[in-house]
Amino acid sequence: MSDELRRLVEARLEHTLKGIEETLRRVLENQEMSLTDLKEAIQSLEESFNLLSQKWNLEILYTLFLKSTVGFSGLKKILGVNSRTLSDKLKSLKQHGYIGRAVEQGPPLRVQYSLTTRGRDTVLLALPLLYYSRARE
Repeated sequence: MSDELRRLVEARLEHTLKGIEETLRRVLENQEMSLTDLKEAIQSLEESFNLLSQKWNLEILYTLFLKSTVGFSGLKKILGVNSRTLSDKLKSLKQHGYIGRAVEQGPPLRVQYSLTTRGRDTVLLALPLLYYSRARE
């Protein structure tokens, strides 16, 4: 990444983080959310974080983000993952609402995968985390 692009990304991320912090402070002040309520809300995110941190899940989401729609064999080829693992991961991501699955009839039967709004938003929210974890090493 060029220095100019890196500075632009960092400036936008910093602006976004300040906005998130300000929003959270306002919510805590105006909604009278207790620390216990906040703790419970954060704990409810554990399932999502656990799912996303499993091997292949983020790679699948990012591939679908970059390619829009990809068939099973296309994902298998791009990622270099075995069929059983990919099938299990796709089922789990679909069950949790991150991806959609469309079956195209006719010989041969084709299955296409794409991101849902939740999946797209998750990818966009995870990018700053990935960027910062890599940039701060």
